[in-house]
Amino acid sequence: MSLIHRYQNNGYNIVLDINSGCIHLVDDVTYEVLPLMEEGLGSQEITEKLSGRFSAEEIGTSLSECTKLKEEGMLFTRDVYENAVSEFSGQRQTVVKALCLHIAHDCNLACRYCFAEEGEYHGRRALMSFETGRKALDFLIAGSGSRRNLEVDFFGGEPLMNWQVVKDLVAYGREQEQIYNKKFRFTLTTNGVLLNDEIMEFCNREMGNVVLSVDGRREVHDYMRPFRRGAGSYDLVMPKFQKLAELRHQDRYYVRGTFTRRNLDFSRDVLHLADLGFRQISMEPVVAPEDADYAIREEDIPRILEEYDILAKEMIAREKAGRGFNFFHFMIDLTGGPCVYKRLSGCGSGTEYLAVTPWGDLYPCHQFVGEERFLMGNVDEGITNPEVREEFAGCNVYTKEACRNCFARFYCSGGCAANAWHFQGDLRGNYEIGCVLQRKRVECAIMIKAALAE
Repeated sequence: MSLIHRYQNNGYNIVLDINSGCIHLVDDVTYEVLPLMEEGLGSQEITEKLSGRFSAEEIGTSLSECTKLKEEGMLFTRDVYENAVSEFSGQRQTVVKALCLHIAHDCNLACRYCFAEEGEYHGRRALMSFETGRKALDFLIAGSGSRRNLEVDFFGGEPLMNWQVVKDLVAYGREQEQIYNKKFRFTLTTNGVLLNDEIMEFCNREMGNVVLSVDGRREVHDYMRPFRRGAGSYDLVMPKFQKLAELRHQDRYYVRGTFTRRNLDFSRDVLHLADLGFRQISMEPVVAPEDADYAIREEDIPRILEEYDILAKEMIAREKAGRGFNFFHFMIDLTGGPCVYKRLSGCGSGTEYLAVTPWGDLYPCHQFVGEERFLMGNVDEGITNPEVREEFAGCNVYTKEACRNCFARFYCSGGCAANAWHFQGDLRGNYEIGCVLQRKRVECAIMIKAALAE
């Protein structure tokens, strides 16, 4: 198992010490010395191997500096988590801290790539009642133990189609905060069709984050996110999204897009959104059945990797020019990062995070809704199928074979369980295209940090 990951990007020689997270920008000689050190070669052997390219003095200086970094625990550090992960997980009390409320299994758009089947989720159209939502919040409070901060995402379909219930549940949650000494962070994901001034004002007062679904350029957005009769939605939603972003002072929101095989030049969509004034941007690769005409294929990967490089370089230029913006997949905290448990086991789906259908059924996350194999219980009876929870609790970067030797494992935490299941039929599997793209995003994110630190 490799202890370092080295790569070249945008003129930088970058070395990541995988287990410590230390990042080193190195010269050409050190870039070549390090893999030989990891192989276990001695100083004389390394000098002989590299003598045709570098002087003995250069090699000796590099070896001395690398040896010092190793002694200081910044190079070739050993993995201290693997032996402790089982014990750590066993001692950790599993509490529910977040719910995704499917407030509406209905939608006023007909997005071509929608995994939710225009909101139906393999089932029927339905709106969540206040009573079901109230029970969901009660379930969350009861299952949260001593944890004070709780999260609730209003999701769909399109949650604004059930707006009164959203407002009533927020009011109920605020009442319960006082009774149980809890603090709710509410979030909302919307396509913007029904967004208006009253909703914006409420969101700015009550929602900790708002996710605005838009795919970038007008022609891209209108093709992938049309109304059911075929008309595009860009001209209707974009001015609303711009207004909401400004009202939120360009903070606590994301414009979130999906790129597909139809717009592999997705960096143009990200930059289009930035040019419109948005400062918090996410653009996700579509995850779709292989036979879908818009699905990303293996032959598309080189183009996508190139697009990430294009985007990274442009982001550096804009940041230095005072026109910077955040791109979700390039946002990595290199000073602290997530807690150890999250680094090892991921988003918490099926354990700390659950999805609730309009009629109160509980699933590990929104992408499992409608798959009876993963039905965990309901808001009336609680968890009635604990085996599913235990199955998800047993997933971490050490139980996924593809993760064990991956340098990015502590950044993606094993990837998406739903993608693993849908593509390999195994929660401990992996979605290989997603893994390749994730590794590239990590490399770009580190390079950006390096460039901006100069």
